[in-house]
Amino acid sequence: MDGHATWGELSRERPDLTEGGRSLLYQVGVGLGFLATIRPDSGPRLHPFCPILSDSGMYGFIIVSPKQRDLQRDGRYTVHSFPTPDNEDAFSVSGRVEVVRDAARRQTLGEQFVSERASLGVPFPADDDLLVEFHIDRCLLTRTTGFGDWNPQHQVWRHPA
Repeated sequence: MDGHATWGELSRERPDLTEGGRSLLYQVGVGLGFLATIRPDSGPRLHPFCPILSDSGMYGFIIVSPKQRDLQRDGRYTVHSFPTPDNEDAFSVSGRVEVVRDAARRQTLGEQFVSERASLGVPFPADDDLLVEFHIDRCLLTRTTGFGDWNPQHQVWRHPA
C-alpha cells in the first residue's frame, strides 16, 4: 500500500471496517452513498451515487456531470453512507480516484452494477460514464446504540504513508 489502499487491501488489513462499511453502503440491498468532490472554486460538492464493491476494489460509474468533471480535474473525494433508520451508525472513506480504462474490468463491473439492480431494470452504464476506483487514505466507521447515543464508538484507519 503506497500512500493509499484499495478496498481489497483494506479488507485484508481491517475486515472489521470494510464489513461494517459494506453493510452501511449496501443497507438498501444495492450500493448507495454520498460522493463529495471538489468544485473548481475549491468548495465541496455533494451528490448521491451508487458505489460498487468487489473483493478487490470500490468503484463507481460517474455520469457526465459536474462531479465527473470534478473527479477528472481533482481526484480527491469522500464517500459517506446514507443515514440509517434505527441509529446513527456511519461509514466514510476518503482519498483519490483512479480512472479505470481496462475494458474487461469495465464490462465485469458494469455487469455487477446491472445485476445488483436487476429488480430496477437499470441499463448498462453508458460509454461516457467515467469508471473510477476509489483509493483509500482514510476510513471511519461509527457504531452507536441508537439515536442520541452519547458514547458513539469511532474506529479510524489512516494509511501509514
